[in-house]
Amino acid sequence: MLDRPGRLAEETARETTERWIGAFNAALTGGRPAALSELLVEDCHWRNLFGLSWYFATFSGNAVVVAELLARAGKVHAAGFRIDTAALAPRQAVVAGREVIEAVIRFETDNGPGYGAVRLLPQPDGEAKTSTIKAWTISTSLDFDSIVAARTRAASESHTRDFAAPDWLEQRQASAAYETGDPDVLIVGGGHAGISAAVELNRVGLSALVIDREQRIGDNWRLRYRGLKLHNKTPVNHLRYLPFPSTFPDYIPKDKIANWLESYVDILEVDFWTRTDFEGADYDEASQRWTARLSREGSPRTLRPKHIVLATSVSGTPNIPTIDGIENFKGPVLHSSRFAAGKAWAGRSVAVFGTGTSAHDICQELQAAGALVTMVQRSPTMVVNVEPAQLYDKAYLGDGPPIAVRDILNSGVPLPVMKIAHKLMTDEVKRLDAPLLTRLERVGFRLEFGEDGTGWPLKFRTRGGGYYFNVGASELIADGKIKLVQAADIAGYEPDGIAFKDGTRLGCELIVLATGYKGPDHLLQQLFGAEVARRVGRVWGFDEASSELRNMWTRTPQPGLWFTGGAFSQARIYSRYIALQIAAIEAGRLAKQLD
Repeated sequence: MLDRPGRLAEETARETTERWIGAFNAALTGGRPAALSELLVEDCHWRNLFGLSWYFATFSGNAVVVAELLARAGKVHAAGFRIDTAALAPRQAVVAGREVIEAVIRFETDNGPGYGAVRLLPQPDGEAKTSTIKAWTISTSLDFDSIVAARTRAASESHTRDFAAPDWLEQRQASAAYETGDPDVLIVGGGHAGISAAVELNRVGLSALVIDREQRIGDNWRLRYRGLKLHNKTPVNHLRYLPFPSTFPDYIPKDKIANWLESYVDILEVDFWTRTDFEGADYDEASQRWTARLSREGSPRTLRPKHIVLATSVSGTPNIPTIDGIENFKGPVLHSSRFAAGKAWAGRSVAVFGTGTSAHDICQELQAAGALVTMVQRSPTMVVNVEPAQLYDKAYLGDGPPIAVRDILNSGVPLPVMKIAHKLMTDEVKRLDAPLLTRLERVGFRLEFGEDGTGWPLKFRTRGGGYYFNVGASELIADGKIKLVQAADIAGYEPDGIAFKDGTRLGCELIVLATGYKGPDHLLQQLFGAEVARRVGRVWGFDEASSELRNMWTRTPQPGLWFTGGAFSQARIYSRYIALQIAAIEAGRLAKQLD
């Protein structure tokens, strides 16, 4: 995050880091709290991604971190902490405004080998004015690739070709049919998050079946509005094992994403059923299996998986708000998920409710097609030009280490530090975008920049939206080519338009509700019953106790029920933790239910 060359020579940084990690390993394995405390700054943070225990949490503050590190490291006999110079030579960087030495670490535990990242801060040492080095942030994760490689080596055996046996295609077809057995894991939702989870589950030796209601793999992207593209750059969004080609554009169009997902499923041999609805499931405590009710191409089907992963996305189900009186409007009212293209509305008046990314893109497409467009703002929204927006993803852009190392560094930034960094970035973004933001405010657009000014990434993690990466719609609004009104000024709805409190009216033939999507927990009661919904509670948004997203990528209070979702990078990083936990459960090394 905001890396830059430092003043410390590489050799000095390495020697300093080696001394620190040696002292850290001795203090931790020796169970010496006072010595460990001396190696950490007072406002330190430790993010554990299942590295030193099967627990996903961030711990903050010297006393808390020391106690938790010692307790959890002792239970899994964590040892052998060392710097991985092959992955990344210790280097100077700037993180959240602080100059640090940044390094990748390795270690061993009873659960398997691990890796992580450490960021060290020079500290004034009393009156001598010399400097010591202490850790500001530490992260620990299980090393998925090493664990899988060890299992693969143990399971490998020589074989001869049997021409009477089923060939590869016949084996794949039989595997995907599940006519004589059930998948270990049923994944509901066939977007990038569900597919990524299936790939990692297969790699740890578990069978996973993805189901999706759409007609074709990738349709959850393919069928969205015509102008949709990713709004962060391609290097951030690679899928694991098969990155996007270098020929791909910086911002990938939806149909290109859809086609790539379809190819990815084929190449990575993911079992995938299209045209399949998930109608609900019941959990049997005795057998520790689900009874899942499906409708595949109109025919009922029952499966009994051990685990269900809901990958219906943090923005998968349309949020259609209750708008008093809108039933008086006699024209079509469409959610943005049902809006296909603007060409049919050339020369006609359209009102678009919402000011997030989808609303802006749809307004821009309609305006380009010759429609008379009015945007209806319901709440303040963050606007950032698409290029300054890439500051938040700087860790993945430009020259640097491989993406696997960047993932270690990026996932090793705990939430409190991320908030500081993102506030600094947002301040810089606001400075760069000041001319545009001033013009927007002049026409009445209401702006806001997230909690404590931390910008769009944390808005995404808390509410799944509330921002727009400007690719031209903001200039159209500022120029009056897209009209802007406030929802609070609406008095009511008429058969052919909208009436305002000041006595004016807007004639329109179509209303588009670009009002976002519901969170992943809204379907719980409908699909699993009231008791499961109550037990699980909220999904997505930050949990105050753990500083992590609620019920995401970890065991939930409901045994056998998991959640995944989020951006491409989140799916790439966190899917393997679902796979490792489920593999540990099935091997009897981990309790199925979260304590």
